[in-house]
Amino acid sequence: MLRLPSTSVSALRSAARTNSTLALSASASRALSTSIASKAASPVAAKSASRQAKNSPRSALFSTSAPKMAGGVGLGEDNVRPPPDEVVQKIADYVHDFDSISQEAYDTARLDLLDTLGCGMEALKFPQARSVLGPVVPGTEVPNGTKVPGTPYVLDPIRGAFNIGAMVRWLDFNDTWLAAEWGHPSDNLGSILAVADWLSRTNVANGKAPLKVQDVLTAMIKAHEIQGVIALENSFNRVGLDHVLLVKLASTAVVSKMLGNSRDQTIDAITHALVDGQSLRTYRHAPNAGSRKSWAAGDACSRAVNLALLVKKGEPGYPSILTAKTWGFYDVLFKGKPFEFTREYASYVMENVLFKLVPAEFHAQTAVESAVVLHKQMKEAGKTVDDIKRINIKSTEATIRIISKQGKLANYADRDHCIQYMVAVPLIEGGLEPQHYNDDYAASTPMIDTLRSKTYVEENKEYSRGYLDPEQRSIGNDVEIEFNDGSKIQHAMEYPVGHARRRDEAKPLIAAKLKKHLDGHGYSSSDQDAILKLIDDHKTLVDLPVNEFVELWKPSTLV
Repeated sequence: MLRLPSTSVSALRSAARTNSTLALSASASRALSTSIASKAASPVAAKSASRQAKNSPRSALFSTSAPKMAGGVGLGEDNVRPPPDEVVQKIADYVHDFDSISQEAYDTARLDLLDTLGCGMEALKFPQARSVLGPVVPGTEVPNGTKVPGTPYVLDPIRGAFNIGAMVRWLDFNDTWLAAEWGHPSDNLGSILAVADWLSRTNVANGKAPLKVQDVLTAMIKAHEIQGVIALENSFNRVGLDHVLLVKLASTAVVSKMLGNSRDQTIDAITHALVDGQSLRTYRHAPNAGSRKSWAAGDACSRAVNLALLVKKGEPGYPSILTAKTWGFYDVLFKGKPFEFTREYASYVMENVLFKLVPAEFHAQTAVESAVVLHKQMKEAGKTVDDIKRINIKSTEATIRIISKQGKLANYADRDHCIQYMVAVPLIEGGLEPQHYNDDYAASTPMIDTLRSKTYVEENKEYSRGYLDPEQRSIGNDVEIEFNDGSKIQHAMEYPVGHARRRDEAKPLIAAKLKKHLDGHGYSSSDQDAILKLIDDHKTLVDLPVNEFVELWKPSTLV
């Protein structure tokens, strides 16, 4: 080591003190000259400086706390930890204490569970969907882990939640909820089933009782209710946020309870779901629509399970996550507005959830049904799509904002969110199937873009009102076709077949949809029948251990 003589050290210290004094003197001199210059500055310069300060993002961001912190003057920010936000407490109370669920909700949840997993099985027929599934590190298998239905994968519950959530959402064919915010409450099954299966297999391995499918249905009903009731009056899309935010929130709450967390721990877990960075809707809209929208729910499900598990290990929450000034959810992401509510949590959402019996974004469901009817009318009149001069669609404001598009459609995700495309295909084919969104079909059917260029969409204000009316919850579309010879045909519909008002009509169609989705996976007739019979056998289903229920969905020969 190099050592300096003591005299050299003393000299260096003396020089440092001198330099420090000079620096302070220079700083004071600059401050004085700046002060004098400011007083002498013109009014124009003063206004310019003021504008710069006001327009500075940093100035705006810290404006509320600056007076408390500036120059060490004041008492600083209030650090008294408040009680948890009431909105969060009510969710936790509902999850832990509410037990007055209607039989109608359980009956609907039975159909919803089977329909949702059927959608996941159908997704396995698509290579791009299969490509996002499996463990993060190929070959990884977790003892007593989550079995992903229809696949050979056995994963930790966090990755299992991603897999199940991604596959059931991939084709945009599972259930729907439409209100101020849109969404697909059965997306939450990704979290619920992953955790239920993992807990059941772990319990069995340790000589304990597994969870029953009844527990899964209860968790589904409560997740549906949380997501749907918040969505009734609170539009996240208006501030650019994606509805999977509500999947993460609802899943976190119900999974926390499933894991054995206390009410207070569930509150903490919910606050973590809210403090997370939230997904933007960029991937759902022109010109950026892409396949992330197909796995966004899986991502939300995995985050929910991860957060609930962290809290179980002792991670604390953030009590004023919604209401904290400047830093809370309302101020940062919701334009300072608090959430509004018109209903208490019960089982309303599951009772009124919408089933998809056509693979189309739900705002287009009645338009697609109408197009199928019009295709038949054209055939009966001896006309074809070549005879069409113009197509007029009257719909809701939400439809126009979400799925009305012009120009080139880039991919599957772009096409299944374009009402013009979704009407054109059944006018050509007489129906609409998931494969009609594929690149090869779109490229080989130029008539689709020809019809799109002739299609005009405008709002019907009555439809918009009925869409938001809690007593109607309609999804109206009116499709009119004008032919080259001047003749016209038209068909209007307000309630799609998946609506609660048409539930009895939908039940056999839900069963047929499930049967179709189970085809093509190498299942024997007995394998299929073991699943299909549960559509009408509520008692057998609810009494099944979750791990045995998951075993019914054997690995597909496609995976």
